[in-house]
Amino acid sequence: MNGKIEMPNVAIVGRPNVGKSAVFNRLIGRKIAIVHDQPGITRDRISARCTRGPRPFTLWDTGGVGGAGESELTGQVRRTVEEAIRESDVLLFIVDAQHGLSPIDEELARRLRKSRKPIVLVINKIDDSKHENLAADFASLGLEPSLAISAAHGRGTQELLGAIDQLLPASTIHDSPVTIHDSSPLALAVIGRPNVGKSSLINSIVRSERAIVSELPGTTRDAVDIYYERDAEQLVFIDTAGIRRRGKHSSSVEVVSVMRAERSVRRADLCRPIVDATSGVTAQDKRIAGLVQKARRAAVVVVNKFDIVKSKGGAKITINQIVATTRERLFFLDYAPVLVGSALTGQHVEKLFGLIKRVRAAARVRIGTGVLNRVLRAAFAANPPPMISGRRLKLFYATQATGTKDRPIQPPEFVLFVNEPRLLSETYHRYLDARIRETEPYTGLPIILTLRPRSEKL
Repeated sequence: MNGKIEMPNVAIVGRPNVGKSAVFNRLIGRKIAIVHDQPGITRDRISARCTRGPRPFTLWDTGGVGGAGESELTGQVRRTVEEAIRESDVLLFIVDAQHGLSPIDEELARRLRKSRKPIVLVINKIDDSKHENLAADFASLGLEPSLAISAAHGRGTQELLGAIDQLLPASTIHDSPVTIHDSSPLALAVIGRPNVGKSSLINSIVRSERAIVSELPGTTRDAVDIYYERDAEQLVFIDTAGIRRRGKHSSSVEVVSVMRAERSVRRADLCRPIVDATSGVTAQDKRIAGLVQKARRAAVVVVNKFDIVKSKGGAKITINQIVATTRERLFFLDYAPVLVGSALTGQHVEKLFGLIKRVRAAARVRIGTGVLNRVLRAAFAANPPPMISGRRLKLFYATQATGTKDRPIQPPEFVLFVNEPRLLSETYHRYLDARIRETEPYTGLPIILTLRPRSEKL
């Protein structure tokens, strides 16, 4: 059965700049959501597993509701919050004690009561005992339980976790989804320039507006983890902020967003660089693909918005032409399959899962030691390594390293015992890579060559 992994859901809601992201980070126990004093920083629904209380649950951080300057994006944030309310088992209504009760708080309280969901009123920013009397301002909301906390300083965190546990559905105590979340899902990072369709692609897959889609570039600011289950396999899509050139950041928030996107590449098992078919592979696309190559991650390149290209170019532009051009521009990522499709229409989106299966299957393939040594010795004989400082690389023995079990997808690593590792040039490295792929293509996977001097033991 395909769908999202079931687990108790707890949603954080409130107007902008009351500390929702700070509460989220405090309950999770690490900094995931961006915390900044600029209102409206969180635009997407960000989720993470909270395991600090008596029972685990999925915690959601949502965009701020209300505020000045109603816009298309604010309307989408509002709809996203309403969807989170519908799907949640418990609601955490965050208010700002130091700012006091506002009309938006009162309106949101009325809306939350209509949901008939359990609500915890969380009075944030009680940073000192002298602030405790400020909590009385919110008694008129008539919401219980209510807790005074300081997300910034950790005051009241355990009490809040206890209150949440009391309101979680009783049926979840022995449910099997806890076991599902204890396993390691396959982490898929969706990366690319702003507005190439990263969030649209994920929404097309999970069929839910979990990540906000807007024509405004840079809508996604956090790296948003979206859990999904398909054919009994657990996946987590990491929807990252659009990666701009470093010199063009307009704010410190964008700098943090890009840093987190780059970190998402490193923690992913498989990366999916997204290219806009209407513009083709740009210089920035090449830089982003370079991050994948540098991190030595499995990859599938997705060329999105093919529907727009077809509508403008008719039958003149074919998928094969786009694939060939993309491969030519991203020649250094030649191991990655290229999929052309459309997140908007859903064209070829399902084929992504077939490619993921191919990559996972390739990661399990091993080349026998005898076969490997014959292949590499033949390669050395047919095209000897270049002389470097009067010396030439010599191969004594090769074997495929045994991978660990900490990652669902691990690129193949081959250990070569040689006379001097520094004698391997980049050109000859690519040559050996190509010869190995003639034996086993290792679709979607980089090949790692580790050279060791002859005296070093494996």
